[in-house]
Amino acid sequence: MGTIIVACQTIRDEVNLAISETGVNYPVLWIESGLHNFPDRLGCKIQEKINEIENVETILLAFGNCGNCLLGIKSPLAQLIIPRVDDCISLLLGSYERRQNLFKEVGTYFLTKGWLESEQNLISEYERCVRRYGKDKALRVMKMMLNNYHRLMVIDTQAYQFEGILVKTKSFADTLGLSHEEIHGSLRLLKKLFLGPWDEEFAIIPPGEEVSLKHIFINNVETPKQNQALFSYS
Repeated sequence: MGTIIVACQTIRDEVNLAISETGVNYPVLWIESGLHNFPDRLGCKIQEKINEIENVETILLAFGNCGNCLLGIKSPLAQLIIPRVDDCISLLLGSYERRQNLFKEVGTYFLTKGWLESEQNLISEYERCVRRYGKDKALRVMKMMLNNYHRLMVIDTQAYQFEGILVKTKSFADTLGLSHEEIHGSLRLLKKLFLGPWDEEFAIIPPGEEVSLKHIFINNVETPKQNQALFSYS
C-alpha cells in the first residue's frame, strides 16, 4: 500500500519541481488542462481518475477547490489529502491568507505559464475576440468584462523561464489599460503536501467519505471572486 499524486496539467511545472526538490518518488496521474472554467467537468475528471486507482493507501490531490470542483469527490479505499485552499492561485502563492491580502488591495487577474499555455484566459480570449470581431470591438468587449479588474499579476513560481512570458503579459496589460505586476510564488504547500506534516492546512478525508465544504472551508471568509469564467459570449 503506497501513495500516489493526482495533479492538474496546468501546474505540471510546479508539481514536477516540488517532486524534484522533495525527493519523493510517488507516481503522478495527470488531469487534462483547460477545465478550470468548467468545474463540474473538472470534478468528474478527478473522480474518474480516482476510480482508476487501486492498491494505494493515500491519494495526494494537488488541487485547490477551483469552482468547488472537489466537492463530492471520494475514494472507497484510500484516504484523500487535500490542501485547504480555495483554488490553484492560492496553492501557487503558498497560502490562502496571502491570496486574501492581495485580493483586498485591488481587482487582480492572476496568470502563470501553465494558465497561458493550457487554460482559457484573458489573453487567449482577447486574441480570439480580435480574430472574430476586429481590434476595436474586441477592446470594447474586454474592457466591459474587465470592469472590476485593474491589475494583471504574473506569478513567478521559479518552475520555468519567467522572462519568457512577460513580453506577452506586459503587452496585453498595456493594451487593456491594466497595471502589470510580478509576484514571487511559492511551492511551500505543494512540498508540504508531498512530505507532510498534514496539519490544519490540509484536509484528510477517510476512505468512503465525500469531500464537503466543512473539510476545506477556511476562516469563515468568502472565496475570492477572481479569475472566474468571464467568457460567456459566443
